[in-house]
Amino acid sequence: MIEIDGSQGESGGQIVRSSLALSLLTGTPFRIFNLRAGRKKPGLKRQHLTAVNAAAEVGNAIVRGAEIGSREIFFEPGTVSPGDFRFQISTAGSITLVLQTVLPALMMADAPSSLTLSGGTHNMLAPPFDFLERSFVPLLNRMGPQVDLKLNRHGFYPAGGGEFEASIVPAKRLRGLEIVSRGKLLQRRVRAIVSELPIEIARRETARVVRKMNWDRTLEEQVVAADPQGPGNILFAELEYDNLTSVFAGFGQRGVTAENVADAVVRDVRRYLKHDAPVGPHLADQLMLPMAIAAAVNGTPSQFRTGPLTGHSETHAVIIQRFLEVDVVFSESDSGSVSVAIT
Repeated sequence: MIEIDGSQGESGGQIVRSSLALSLLTGTPFRIFNLRAGRKKPGLKRQHLTAVNAAAEVGNAIVRGAEIGSREIFFEPGTVSPGDFRFQISTAGSITLVLQTVLPALMMADAPSSLTLSGGTHNMLAPPFDFLERSFVPLLNRMGPQVDLKLNRHGFYPAGGGEFEASIVPAKRLRGLEIVSRGKLLQRRVRAIVSELPIEIARRETARVVRKMNWDRTLEEQVVAADPQGPGNILFAELEYDNLTSVFAGFGQRGVTAENVADAVVRDVRRYLKHDAPVGPHLADQLMLPMAIAAAVNGTPSQFRTGPLTGHSETHAVIIQRFLEVDVVFSESDSGSVSVAIT
């Protein structure tokens, strides 16, 4: 059994989700103590509990400590059983993170699976659905599995109530990836979504981005969420290259102007374009786990270049190497970019 101090590194839910995913994959039990000790409200929140229960259902696991506020959990997986699953968070907690908890095991299972997930689809503390659909999943599919996502309803904070479906056809063998350059720029896109809010907010946001970036107005798109569950707003800027698609998101909040939301997205895009590292900080964090699985299970190495590492990525690397016999090596260049090699 692996003992994990949940107060290490960024001390958040990443430790829980990564440990669950890797435990399902390897069949290794674990115990996490000091769970989310460094956070304002330590212990399991509802979205973490949903991830624990989802992993337990998929992996026929024995679990102790699976309750709101728990600062310690024990998880002993059984056999992963692919199939049809439905998982729900009754708040706006992120269901994209629940998907990412069970996805690694299901994409290596012996039969396809389908999932329906309900809760928060666009949560400012987690990757929004569009990030998974446009940036992460296409790269994952390039490694061998076939993952398809379908958004049924938007779910913004605080109402939640969103829903999406995921179908997963496992890979017989997981290929590694090498992403050391962006390749040619193919397309730009600026899209704003509003739910139970005036469409004028979306127009102001997209207009501000294209003006400050000196992009063409034809790149703008405004979307009114169908079947709204509550008020919400998100703004995306998307850069599609030969080798990957980078997605940048800004969330509307009470008291924050549309122009300030747009300016935050512009800053993120400019920061990304300032250096030539292709993989953004959030995508870097997401890619490490499937790349480590490819290296450990199939002996296929991976490599990518990113900007300065986040605390999430550094903590993720530590957890990965507790469960898998892989090396995760960070090499910083003089320009400040970081090469991540996983072998």
